[in-house]
Amino acid sequence: MKQLKSVDQKRLHRAWQRRTDQRLALVLADVRDPFNVGSIVRTAAALRVEHLYLTAHATAPDHEKVGRTALGTERYLAWSRHEGIADAADAARGDGFRVIGVELADESRPFFELALDEDVCLALGSESHGLTQAALDSCDAVGYLPLLGRVGSLNVAVAAAMAMYEVRRQAWRAQ
Repeated sequence: MKQLKSVDQKRLHRAWQRRTDQRLALVLADVRDPFNVGSIVRTAAALRVEHLYLTAHATAPDHEKVGRTALGTERYLAWSRHEGIADAADAARGDGFRVIGVELADESRPFFELALDEDVCLALGSESHGLTQAALDSCDAVGYLPLLGRVGSLNVAVAAAMAMYEVRRQAWRAQ
């Protein structure tokens, strides 16, 4: 076994792109740390996220420090700024997305149990408090990522990556 050469990597990525019709977007509700936003942006670009809906206090992809972790991938994503979470969720719905919160809440379900086979917009909350009650109320459904160890939460960028991949995994599996 050997690593793929650049041309073979591109062929492999194109084959997966052709298999992926589902649209994916993100709401970043007050995610402020530019390094977290940069990591989210880079993963989002890798998994073909179409749009970022940012609330008023979320750090924008064009912030100079975001580029340190996004490494130029911010140019592949469209984004818009919204006054609050309800406005961002409504904009996502208006663009045809079902809004799914990523949060451990009393009525949330494990992510793998959610039906994620339509166009999905994942809502992610701030680093310190997650999704607010207003954000939870703005979601069509809420899911959580089951954890097994002694750590009860994940960094928002890691949670975003896991949730985005689960959306893609379910779509690929359904084919």
